[in-house]
Amino acid sequence: MKFLEIILLLVFYNLIPFWNLSHLTAAVKTIVTVLVSAAYLIILFRNGKVSVKSFRLRVLNGGTRLIWLSGMTFLPELAALIAYPFCPRVGTLSLVLTIIFAVVFSILTFLVGFIKTAVGSKQIKLLDYVFLLIFWWVPIVNLVLIRRFYKKAKREFIFELSKAELEEARAENEMCRTKYPIVMVHGIFFRDWQYMNYWGRVPATLIRNGANVFYGDQQSAKSIPESAAELKSQIEKILAETGAEKVNIIAHSKGGLDSRYAISSLGLGERVATLTTINTPHLGSDMVDYLMNKCPDGMVKWIEKKYNTVFRKLGDNDPDFIAGLNDLRPSRIAELEPYMADVPEVSYRSCMSVMKNFFSAGLPLNIGYLLIKRLNGRNDGLVWEGAAQHGEFRMVTASGVRGISHGDTIDLFRENIEGYDVREFYANLVAELKKQGY
Repeated sequence: MKFLEIILLLVFYNLIPFWNLSHLTAAVKTIVTVLVSAAYLIILFRNGKVSVKSFRLRVLNGGTRLIWLSGMTFLPELAALIAYPFCPRVGTLSLVLTIIFAVVFSILTFLVGFIKTAVGSKQIKLLDYVFLLIFWWVPIVNLVLIRRFYKKAKREFIFELSKAELEEARAENEMCRTKYPIVMVHGIFFRDWQYMNYWGRVPATLIRNGANVFYGDQQSAKSIPESAAELKSQIEKILAETGAEKVNIIAHSKGGLDSRYAISSLGLGERVATLTTINTPHLGSDMVDYLMNKCPDGMVKWIEKKYNTVFRKLGDNDPDFIAGLNDLRPSRIAELEPYMADVPEVSYRSCMSVMKNFFSAGLPLNIGYLLIKRLNGRNDGLVWEGAAQHGEFRMVTASGVRGISHGDTIDLFRENIEGYDVREFYANLVAELKKQGY
């Protein structure tokens, strides 16, 4: 099919020489012109079929196909334009019109493909577009950037199509339908805004596979006891709504500490079946100590005032920037530890990931990585490896060169990482809970 499309595009780009060089009658030439022009429009606007119901993937498929076709027709068309001056039957006017026609419609083919790809892709980043905007006119460089753009989009299409096919195939199995509802508890400095989900693409994957998902809904920054009280209130609402006896908690970062306090000191021990913490600083964060000691008091108070003002407008009733940070200090965690002791009725698990180098994440995680590496060792940009271990522990790894940052573990950047499928990680985690009877 693609070979036929290449031929049709080349014929369309060269319709003017076709009229001059062909010995066919005018009527036949007209019919061919109409048919080839119609074929061009079909090629331009068709997206092609995919094996799953996904308009985005169809658009992405159509866009990458047009970029590929643009590349495959470039050299043959260039060779034809170079050869035309040597054809006596192609006059100067025809040659000029042919060049204009071929260049305009070749560019149009690429641009439609580029626009479709940009609309359909979620993995192509702003920086990719910026580089193309700046260097589109530079020979060789522009080809390298276009090739990189195409390959990134094509990899995304293949990966997402495979992912969608897998989820459709196993949807009936409801591999994530656990006995108890799943409560996902966010970390500090975030809220559970559903229009910009803290957990990225993860909840949708869990729900498609049968999970009953809820959110902790605590404020973005409070002390651990205060956040724990808010979490307890939310879980009681969930239990009343669902009629379930217990919940399974999956908590990220400080959310794991809030959850432990609520379980141990606020009477949720009998209402929680499992607690799985993701990159939670169970021993505190030496980086917080370091930064709080280094930053001038005036700067800290200024940041606190600005933060609390902004998050009140974003939905917090009474955010407390300093209280949230102070409760991440190792000394404060040591004070709270007796109030977060494990409850026998609850199964505790923990997961941790680490970045492999400075380039594994952007600001501020890459700076945090360097600082914590000097203070403690391997880390995810915010939490060092040893601090995250609590209960049954597993290290989450990626086969690629970048590792997995603190943000990557919650799909913060919606990025497909080599050797680490964040959605599949959580699906398998919840499927394991189901298998164990939770």
